[in-house]
Amino acid sequence: MPAAVTLDDKYLLDSGRVYLTGTQALVRLPMMQRQRDAAAGLNTAGYITGYRGSPLGGFDQALWQAKRFIKNNHIEFQPGTNEDLAATALWGTQQIHLYPGARYDGVFGMWYGKGPGVDRSGDAFKHANYAGTSAHGGIVALAGDDHMAKSSTVAHQSEPAFVSAGMPILHAASVQEYLDWGLHAFAMSRYSGLWVGFKILSETADSSASVHVDPHRLDIHLPADHQLPADGLHIRWPDDWLGQEKRVYQVKLPAALAYWRANRLDRVMLGRPDARFGIVTVGKSYLDVRQAFDELGIDEAEAERLGLAIYKVGMVWPLETEGAAAFAAGKREILVIEEKRPLIEQQLKDALFNMDAARRPVVVGKTDERGQHLLKSDGELSPFEIASALVARFGLDAFSPRTRQRFEALQRRSVRQVRNESGMARVPYFCSGCPHNSSTRVPEGSLALAGIGCHTLAIGMERNTRTFTHMGAEGATWVGAAHFTDTPHVFQNLGDGTYFHSGYLAIRHAIATSTTITYKILYNDAVAMTGGQPHDGDVTPWRISRQVRAEGVDRIALVSDEPDKYPSGTEWAPGVTFHHRDQLDEVQRSLREHKGVSVLIYDQTCAAEKRRRRKRGTFPDPARRVVINQAVCEGCGDCSTQSNCLSVTPVATEFGSKRVIDQSSCNKDFSCLKGFCPSFVTVEGGGLRKGKAAKSAAAANAGEPELPPAPTLPSLADKPYGVLITGIGGTGVVTIGAIMGVAAHIEGKGVTVLDQLGMAQKGGAVVSHVRLGATPEALHAVRLGAGGADLLLGCDLVVSAGADALARLEPGVSRAVVNTHETITGEFTRHPDIAFPAHTLKLSIEAAAGAEACDFLEATAIATALLGDSIATNMFMLGYAYQQGLVPIGHAALEQAIELNGAAIAMNTSAFRWGRRAAHDRAAVEKLAAPPATVVPFTRIAKTLDEIVAARVTHLTGYQNAGLARRYTALVEQVRAAEEKTVQTGLAEAVARNYAKLLAYKDEYEVARLHADAAFAAQIAGQFEGDYKLKFHLAPPLLSRRDPKTGHLIKRAFGAWILPAFKALAKLKFLRGTPLDIFGYTSERKAERRLIADYEAMIDEVLKGLSSANHALAVKLAAIPDDIRGYGHIKDANLEKARRKEAELLAQWRNPEAMKAAAQ
Repeated sequence: MPAAVTLDDKYLLDSGRVYLTGTQALVRLPMMQRQRDAAAGLNTAGYITGYRGSPLGGFDQALWQAKRFIKNNHIEFQPGTNEDLAATALWGTQQIHLYPGARYDGVFGMWYGKGPGVDRSGDAFKHANYAGTSAHGGIVALAGDDHMAKSSTVAHQSEPAFVSAGMPILHAASVQEYLDWGLHAFAMSRYSGLWVGFKILSETADSSASVHVDPHRLDIHLPADHQLPADGLHIRWPDDWLGQEKRVYQVKLPAALAYWRANRLDRVMLGRPDARFGIVTVGKSYLDVRQAFDELGIDEAEAERLGLAIYKVGMVWPLETEGAAAFAAGKREILVIEEKRPLIEQQLKDALFNMDAARRPVVVGKTDERGQHLLKSDGELSPFEIASALVARFGLDAFSPRTRQRFEALQRRSVRQVRNESGMARVPYFCSGCPHNSSTRVPEGSLALAGIGCHTLAIGMERNTRTFTHMGAEGATWVGAAHFTDTPHVFQNLGDGTYFHSGYLAIRHAIATSTTITYKILYNDAVAMTGGQPHDGDVTPWRISRQVRAEGVDRIALVSDEPDKYPSGTEWAPGVTFHHRDQLDEVQRSLREHKGVSVLIYDQTCAAEKRRRRKRGTFPDPARRVVINQAVCEGCGDCSTQSNCLSVTPVATEFGSKRVIDQSSCNKDFSCLKGFCPSFVTVEGGGLRKGKAAKSAAAANAGEPELPPAPTLPSLADKPYGVLITGIGGTGVVTIGAIMGVAAHIEGKGVTVLDQLGMAQKGGAVVSHVRLGATPEALHAVRLGAGGADLLLGCDLVVSAGADALARLEPGVSRAVVNTHETITGEFTRHPDIAFPAHTLKLSIEAAAGAEACDFLEATAIATALLGDSIATNMFMLGYAYQQGLVPIGHAALEQAIELNGAAIAMNTSAFRWGRRAAHDRAAVEKLAAPPATVVPFTRIAKTLDEIVAARVTHLTGYQNAGLARRYTALVEQVRAAEEKTVQTGLAEAVARNYAKLLAYKDEYEVARLHADAAFAAQIAGQFEGDYKLKFHLAPPLLSRRDPKTGHLIKRAFGAWILPAFKALAKLKFLRGTPLDIFGYTSERKAERRLIADYEAMIDEVLKGLSSANHALAVKLAAIPDDIRGYGHIKDANLEKARRKEAELLAQWRNPEAMKAAAQ
């Protein structure tokens, strides 16, 4: 066990083991190269440049975080404006000895970019690679590939692009190989004079492991049997362009092969070299092969019995064929397992083609020897597909009974349907308060095109946004299409990061071709898609305005949530007009009439970046919060329509589905206030009330209840232990895996953590695979196999019940601890009545793991009540699972890891401990977290007809008087009596709920009463503390102006002074419906009173003809008022829909035979 562990170990320790991620290993790699050079007497420097993109989206952030370490090692990090310019800059680092004044013996360089960036850099790569590297320099190009297009617009494989440029390609399979092979890549680049491609996949970049870091542990061998030309292989000037190509293919690539061969980096990993059946594989596919072996139960002994060996290739191209041919010798068959297009398979076949036919093995891979499909070339390969290919080649009978049983179980699992499938999925969505929630809207009748960036998510949001293009070509598709369509104009969304990267040229092209298009440049002050990095240059709205004006754009509009924020004297382009975001529709309608190119600059800071900066104290944090008075709320969903915000969440109450603001996720965009509803109140000043257990660490230790005894932990002696963590991106769920990883490292255990993120930072699903072993050597695969989770730590119910998570569970093996909190998906913002299928989701998990193995708890509610922030939920869940004896790491190491993490140490430690207490005595902790007994929760829901009626009698009496309540109960009792004769239920309940809703229509008296009610004041006091005041956001019909364009009432804010007015108005409720009711003369109030009479008449008609045959239809008719939600024009629109629905249902009721005949 390490004597001490710090977060800086990953960059400071010069020997031993450290725990780091694949991305952090790539940060450490150039430091190790510098240290090796210094030990060899070389004075070298390093240069790192490129452009971010998954799975290298966080590489630049990791470099910035390690700034002091890389600077101490003479390494310069400078992000590129785009990928090909960055590659060209690296080409320059190899030229320093072609000019006078070089200060270093050489400069080693690293380029980074995702697959599409490799493509766009092909010209730079070929030129620079043909020119060559310097003798003490060398270049490694990191290519981030996304085989499954999880966070890309195209599935990608970079190898063919590197082959085209003549660059060797390495594909490492582990974090350790990132370090070891990275050093070999630099050495090979120097020896051969070639740039070296280095393939990066998320499986390794996003994984963490405990690795050896001594930069001198590698013995690098230069070939003794390879003759280099007298004039060397390195960059020179002058140079012969045709001679460069000759040098690459006839001299440099053979030198690279000689280097790889001298260091024996392709090797047999399992089985005997003389085995009759060989598997040749590489990188991630190697891990999948080993996982397939694990799932089939094939260990060393079984592999030897089968005559099976694995040969792991490290350099994908060019293939080192001497070692491969030696492995092939004596084999009957070789199965090549690689993802995407077959590079190794074709090279191996070419290498063995001239071998003596009697000795030449059959080589199969993507197809078998008869040309039949064997392994796919698209997407990625799964361990089950690899296992199936093995069985197809060997025959099932060749395997042991144990392996046959395991394979049959894998087959059953692969075709097993997810039982009780809910249909709900956790897909990426705009963050709460994201500027794109507003900026991506277009006027009715207009069309928008997407591009690269967060705004692309608008494609799935019913915003008439269609198609996309690659980065930097936004709008160019319309340049071509506009000639051949009658559509006169489109809006083109363009992020500010993409604008600076290369999108500016697309605007220039549209101007040059006189295309009618409006570019919406979405300036959010960060490169938000990959984590909020700063721009790579000076990008401001005013500079953008001047640039596009200089290109010839004469119509430029600036739209912002704060259009008055710009200092006097800011240098804008001439003619720029300024508008508040509330005017966006009007501005866009004007721009679409403009011939030629126009530009709309939408300026609003990224919501996630606001949150980060506020935590650091570098961004204004207004002392203002939005709350919803649920008693006033009608659940119409207009607030979600206006804001598109995930922090506006549903809450089930006795009086229907209402809305509540999730204060933990709210980013204070305030666009929800535009919802036409008087339930919105802002709390000005004060702050959120701290949780019941939120104290300083010292106070927590002194005042918190005693911790339970430590549990018996799972043993790692016999086999590794797998933990699957599920959650939502942006909620800190990846921290759990990081804490477990560091804690296991502290205890000297083996650990790997793989965070499968995709676009999770946008509220998508996060799945982390944690594998723990007695020693690091006990682990090789990083992903959990089918049925490989000993523990499902489910921080989100939806992701936990997803197919990927369920596939890792096995009855009798897996345990599940799952948070049941109902966190909405993006679908809710467009479909306000969508039901959260909590019961179905639980059944899915129980079916996969076994009901007795599942432990469900509302962890978010408990953690938020105790600690004041839902972010504490994840650590609470870890503590709960630990105390249940399901985490094979000691609590001391876990708490030390929390401290080392450095973020919210007191809260996270407390959350972990409260989770332990809840596991020990859940009832006691739930009681402590519950609201005071004096507060009657609005969310309590009646279960029987009598309870429903009783709740509404109380409500109607308070609303008007006992007489109205008696009118209500009379009709309900009449329905109850009639329904009893049908021996069915449901109609009386429907009438009880919906008749009361119509009787208690929310007029001015009622809204005033509910806002002045002590229950609402108690709700506010329970959430907030300090000196605060309330503002009410209303549009009283008699006091409000109307929008001249829409005719809708315009909301305004009323200060706390209005509360006495509310109380006074509430006392005048006795005027309701009388000649003295000044509000009762409006069309809205007349319609509401008419609805009551119409409903009574309709129910009377229903009861006269009620039977068991038409009972279900009667229930539907009785429930129609539930659709009539909202206020003002929102209610009018819903009323119109309800009337159409009622007419259709009444037609069925009155003409049952005709409807039956029509159906037939």
